[in-house]
Amino acid sequence: MRDEGTVRNKAVYLAIGVAADGRKDVLGIWIEQTEGAKFWMRVMSELKNRGVNDILIAVVDGLKGFPEAITAVFPQTTIQTCIVHLLRNSMDYAGWKDRKPIATALKAVYRAVDAEAAARALSEFEESPWGQKYPAIAAAWRRNWAEVIPFFAFPQDVRRMIYTTNAIESLNSTIRRSVRVRGHFPSEEAAIKLIWLQLREVTRNWKMPAREWHAAKAQFGLLFGDRFEMHQ
Repeated sequence: MRDEGTVRNKAVYLAIGVAADGRKDVLGIWIEQTEGAKFWMRVMSELKNRGVNDILIAVVDGLKGFPEAITAVFPQTTIQTCIVHLLRNSMDYAGWKDRKPIATALKAVYRAVDAEAAARALSEFEESPWGQKYPAIAAAWRRNWAEVIPFFAFPQDVRRMIYTTNAIESLNSTIRRSVRVRGHFPSEEAAIKLIWLQLREVTRNWKMPAREWHAAKAQFGLLFGDRFEMHQ
């Protein structure tokens, strides 16, 4: 987009929220040339000032400084790292021919029945030939372990809702298609107008909660108690 007479690339950030009734909505649009802790803090503070009272679970994809900004503004929030992103990052450490069998081996970790079984599976992977060949993979999972395991508290049908950021990635893909054909924008305002119009079209179809939501409600009630019940 054009900025002070020069065309610059800027990132557009979106956030999706799921309310206690299971319906999702876009919480905001932010345009920024560089990301970092200060930017994420501004985003979270803005959400709080606009009326977001609590966040039970935040699913994030490894953006530096983002989890810290979330917990600074919403200290009770459980941070869940996106397992799909973690898998993709793991593949970056491996040779092309080795990626498929490594991805298969890692399924034992994120498909484990609980956090304890997942920890054992990670240790087994670490000691396996693949783990020995690519030690950086297990190390990456261990660095993020506290943010990997929250979804193990839920049954399988609920886990699918909270272990990945696929919902936001699907939305981003839709927005990219509408932006790409227009070259550059004359201003940030023009870009936001187009994105907002596209979001309005997409969210018209977001009328019903996910089919797993009825099972999820009971689990959220057990895990979060009054924090969940008060918002229903």
